[in-house]
Amino acid sequence: MAKTLQASPGRHAGTRSLSFYAIFTVGFVVFATLAIFASLFGWQWRSALPGAEGVKSMTGGVKAAVYTFMSHLL
Repeated sequence: MAKTLQASPGRHAGTRSLSFYAIFTVGFVVFATLAIFASLFGWQWRSALPGAEGVKSMTGGVKAAVYTFMSHLL
């Protein structure tokens, strides 16, 4: 019978959450910058950001776009 190895959640949990927040923060800043510039120029930015089509607020649209982007990374 094959031996299974279980990862200890304590050792890598902090690293995973730190990397998650780092990717989220960078993605949020990039998508928020795009949304702000698009709003200033009168472009329809919601259709360009993935997952932000049905959201009414800019923050919610950017957050939806970041989560959609991150789901493609992981």
